[in-house]
Amino acid sequence: MSGAGWAAVAGDGAAGAAAGGGCLAANDWICGEYVRSRAPELLEATGQHVWITVVSVLIGVAVAFPLALLVRARPAFAGPVLGLTTLLYAVPSLAMFSLLLPVFGLSAALVVTGLVLYSLTILVRNILAGLAAVPQETREAARGMGYGPGRLLWEVELPLALPALMAGVRMATVSTVALTTVGALVDHGGLGTLIMGGLQSNFKAQVLTASLLCVLLAVTADVLLLGVQRLLTPWARSTGRAGRPRGRAGLRARAGEAG
Repeated sequence: MSGAGWAAVAGDGAAGAAAGGGCLAANDWICGEYVRSRAPELLEATGQHVWITVVSVLIGVAVAFPLALLVRARPAFAGPVLGLTTLLYAVPSLAMFSLLLPVFGLSAALVVTGLVLYSLTILVRNILAGLAAVPQETREAARGMGYGPGRLLWEVELPLALPALMAGVRMATVSTVALTTVGALVDHGGLGTLIMGGLQSNFKAQVLTASLLCVLLAVTADVLLLGVQRLLTPWARSTGRAGRPRGRAGLRARAGEAG
């Protein structure tokens, strides 16, 4: 269902509430009857919210990673890349969507593109921070063991940079969950469309329920990503007495030093 459809549902729901009984007729903020009667609309809006968030973050990572590698390989690009991503993040969402409107029209692609641009400043900086935190002696040990640039990046540097990278993904995801609601301005805001429709029709139960679902989505996404981070970086939880990472990357570093 489109955002306009959800807005119409909100208006119909508010009108129906006045003719009904119970918490809907009283237009209470907390109303279990609303959740039961409008479960399909809530699920559809939540599904769209999750879809837009996931696609935006995945594309953001795919764009930010090569940008971070470019900045690391060519430090002269650091100023322009970091400056541009910071500038994009500072653009108000309404202005951003308006600038993208001639290209994408009133579509989900407009919202996704805007969210990707907003995520870049967080992702690029965290990827760079993670790669910069890899100990130089670990790189030298890997090179001594015959690791080329590509293998060094994927098998040594990236695993050690994962904590910072995942921290960036978590921040970008939570931020994207919040910013997706602004997509209601172009009828593709997931739960934000329900919130806006509820505000326009003074449908209190819809406003509160959709808002709580947004908060729940953000918290759930953060917890899930934290769990993924802990699974992918066991050495971050169990360091040796010297503070070195355990696991494959740490074993390689120590093997190189022993050699």
